[in-house]
Amino acid sequence: MSIGISELILILAVVLVLFGGKRIPELARALGKASYEYKKAKESLQNEARELKETLEQEAKHEEHNQDR
Repeated sequence: MSIGISELILILAVVLVLFGGKRIPELARALGKASYEYKKAKESLQNEARELKETLEQEAKHEEHNQDR
């Protein structure tokens, strides 16, 4: 399900009526910043999860190696 041209035009018209032409650049800027922050936080969490997984795997291998002795 995707947004077609007519739906996009309707959404833009509603935004223009609700917020006026002067506030649209502010809203777009705020939306861009929010999107950037979301992506940055998502990448940070993914990196932390990857590091935690690697650490746990290394500890499990170390434990397994110690039990073999």
